[in-house]
Amino acid sequence: MGLWQGATLTLDTLVRPSLVSFLRQFDPLGLAKYIPAKFAREAELSNGRSAMLASVGWLWPQYFGTFDSTDVTSTDPFKAFVEADPQWWAQFIIFCGTIEAIKYRGALEGKSYTGGGEPVVDWMKSYPAEEDARREMELRELKNGRLAMIAVASYVSAHFIPGSVPAFGPDFV
Repeated sequence: MGLWQGATLTLDTLVRPSLVSFLRQFDPLGLAKYIPAKFAREAELSNGRSAMLASVGWLWPQYFGTFDSTDVTSTDPFKAFVEADPQWWAQFIIFCGTIEAIKYRGALEGKSYTGGGEPVVDWMKSYPAEEDARREMELRELKNGRLAMIAVASYVSAHFIPGSVPAFGPDFV
């Protein structure tokens, strides 16, 4: 049985009245007809987590400097992307593949990496045992992920179109 077969989540059960959903479901393109709700929520959380890391990675070199490195010397994220040693990229891809394999194995064992069950990875034992506390933590993560996706989009806009984001000056990298 595939990961998405037998999923009981629907768009209506994923969206609950809150400031995040503006008291109604938001699907202007009508994608909910074609994409399973469980898949859409997992994609949103995964992209939100990636955006949270990306926003830290974008700002860190500008405020704290780069790590002691001979190959990456730029604080410009796009220049740094090209300057990175291919060996680093190979290690990064292997690391990401390992994380994805752990998530996949956990999903096959009935665990969850997007909430709604026992977590695949919880080394710090910070995932609450009470259901209400779990839902609150998951909603906070969803809100932070959405904010981070907007932040990364604004960083990219300000980088390529100077002055397009009023909060950033024209010299924003």
